[in-house]
Amino acid sequence: MTEQPAGAVRGDDGLARPPWASTDPLLRDYYDTEWGLPVRDERGLYERISLEAFQAGLSWATILRKRPAFRAAFDGFRPDTVAAYTDADVERLMGDAGIVRNRAKIVAAITNARATVALREEGGLVEFVWSFRPETTPEPRTFDDVPTRSPESLALSKALRGKGFAFVGPTTMYALMEAIGIIDTHLIDSHRRGSSGVWPA
Repeated sequence: MTEQPAGAVRGDDGLARPPWASTDPLLRDYYDTEWGLPVRDERGLYERISLEAFQAGLSWATILRKRPAFRAAFDGFRPDTVAAYTDADVERLMGDAGIVRNRAKIVAAITNARATVALREEGGLVEFVWSFRPETTPEPRTFDDVPTRSPESLALSKALRGKGFAFVGPTTMYALMEAIGIIDTHLIDSHRRGSSGVWPA
């Protein structure tokens, strides 16, 4: 692999990616096929919010490797199902070695499922989160140019907390906005820049 002047790394396949997606095959596939593409369904968005919360303090690679186990443990992240979880489910999850066994984060996932269901009366989670799309998106040339939060992620964090969500800090929400296409932080010379259809290349 060769380092590109603008910060991306060109892989053996000739495609330029950010350093974090340039070596690990799992992260590379996630970057190429999923990261930054719009998520506009309730279940998918609730799953992303949940996994971003579990990722706090850990690497995304760790969460991605555990994602199949998370999906199995949380009944496919169906909000109605998780919203009905009881203390017994919390204990079940705390005993599941396949996921991140953090009680506060597990409880937050259940809390957020209930908040997701409640938001349907106001148009739903998807419309709510996407309403925080900014007027412009970053144009990073290097990984160091990528912000970790924004006025919009701060506002989204505050608004979600106001709706009863937990573990939705502004940095976590910025990562969510990147992952689901609300903003495009692909490096300028990445082969994925502009691929979301939300922002032109």
